[in-house]
Amino acid sequence: MSSRLNPYLSFDGNARDALEFYEEVFGGTLTTSTFGELGADHGDDADKIMHGQLETDAGYTLMASDTPPGMEYRPGTNITISLSGDDAAELRRYWDSLSADGNVTVALEKQVWGDEFGSCVDRFGIAWMVNIAGSAPGVE
Repeated sequence: MSSRLNPYLSFDGNARDALEFYEEVFGGTLTTSTFGELGADHGDDADKIMHGQLETDAGYTLMASDTPPGMEYRPGTNITISLSGDDAAELRRYWDSLSADGNVTVALEKQVWGDEFGSCVDRFGIAWMVNIAGSAPGVE
């Protein structure tokens, strides 16, 4: 396998919910392992996600875990996941799902560079950018 770069997201106890949501959005195959399944002694945290991975039919890989006990969870604004391409229907579907119950920071609309672009923060606090290449239908 050649090298690849994948986003790896950390959560504070809701990684399973987030990964299942992303599976609904993108489809694909989700695998998860809990701290307890992997033999880690974490008491009440045994059912939390030690590692989760979503492999989509579109070729995306998204990984995530709950922050292990004893490690500091620091949500931040230093990561944004970007989705881009020319399959407008697919990208709009992703946008609609990701922005629902989240916060739209830039509406998905035609931008000065000619593409449709939008940004949002989903209901789990993850920032997303969606860029649809080419001119938007009905927008001149």
